[in-house]
Amino acid sequence: MKELGWYKIRDRDSPPPLAVAVVNYESAWRLEKEIAAWKPDLIICDEGHKIKTHNISASKALHRLGARAQYRLLLTGTVITNKAIDVFSQYKFLNPGIFGQSFYAFRNRYFDMVGYGNHTPALKKSMESELTRRLHSIAFRATKAECLDLPAITDIIRTVEFEPQAMKIYKDLVKDSFAELGNDREVSATNILTRLLRLSQLTGGYIGDDEGGTPQNISRAKLAAVADIIEEAQQEGKKLVIIARFVAEIKAICALLDKDKIGYSLIMGGVKDREEQVRRFQTDSDCTVFVGQIATAGLGITLTAASTLVFYSLDYSMSNFEQAKARIHRVGQRENCTYIYLAAKGTVDEKVLKALQNKADLAKTLVDDYRKGINPYA
Repeated sequence: MKELGWYKIRDRDSPPPLAVAVVNYESAWRLEKEIAAWKPDLIICDEGHKIKTHNISASKALHRLGARAQYRLLLTGTVITNKAIDVFSQYKFLNPGIFGQSFYAFRNRYFDMVGYGNHTPALKKSMESELTRRLHSIAFRATKAECLDLPAITDIIRTVEFEPQAMKIYKDLVKDSFAELGNDREVSATNILTRLLRLSQLTGGYIGDDEGGTPQNISRAKLAAVADIIEEAQQEGKKLVIIARFVAEIKAICALLDKDKIGYSLIMGGVKDREEQVRRFQTDSDCTVFVGQIATAGLGITLTAASTLVFYSLDYSMSNFEQAKARIHRVGQRENCTYIYLAAKGTVDEKVLKALQNKADLAKTLVDDYRKGINPYA
């Protein structure tokens, strides 16, 4: 008898049979032999976009296990997280008859490889209708509004103005980044976004060096803005969720909370007791702020003790954005939800936020700007 997730499983012929086993993706491939021996009739992949990459261990294990199961179900709010090519691995698990078994045959049929080194897949215009038809052939789409009676939401963009010296540093970096693009043989989404990363880091108040040293603080404008929001929430007796992208930003927010002796929970890379951090925020009246890194705290947790979420900074992933928003706007929430976006005026913050809110492809938008002769970072 072996451990599988939180449950013990037995050989199929050994009574009594177990009805359900829950396993996370990180464990699924390590326990593939045990799961296969158990012979599940139904496999459900929740947050199925986690297996969007066809050649990672978890995806390959689910492809093999799915082929043995009589029934398969995949649940996700973002089947396409960044690129249409993401659908192949998920559909290979669901039904290989839709797009076949070969990733490369799928890619060659539906995509042109473009950009520097021909590493960027671009969906062929002539194949858009066929891809869409096949996607919908076995898919059922239900919106949150159709399924759940959730409170209303309000979006507030709070513009933050850099200090003059910080704005000068930012503008200089914009010019340098645009000039560097001109030195590339061919501008692609990858090199556009690589330079955008440093600009996004700077809008949060920090700039790193090329050797990976400690980021230098060049602005406290956003930190002052989030301090005001925290003070408002404290005065109203409300709990608050703050989401940020970069470690330096998270450390600065935590230092601010420590200074003011405000109890908080934290989930970021390296934090192990995540369930305890969530439990404290949800149940402890002395824990009034939750601080999370968008890439690690935006999935599978419930933070309905708060009805206001602040995005201190954002990454470029639509999946991360939507998942982070859903932490407070979910079953159990009784109050209307407010999302506050801190955007440094005249910076890429505004472009990133606009692209995410409009569900636009940010990388494509910036590449198109460059090809029109427009500085994509200005």
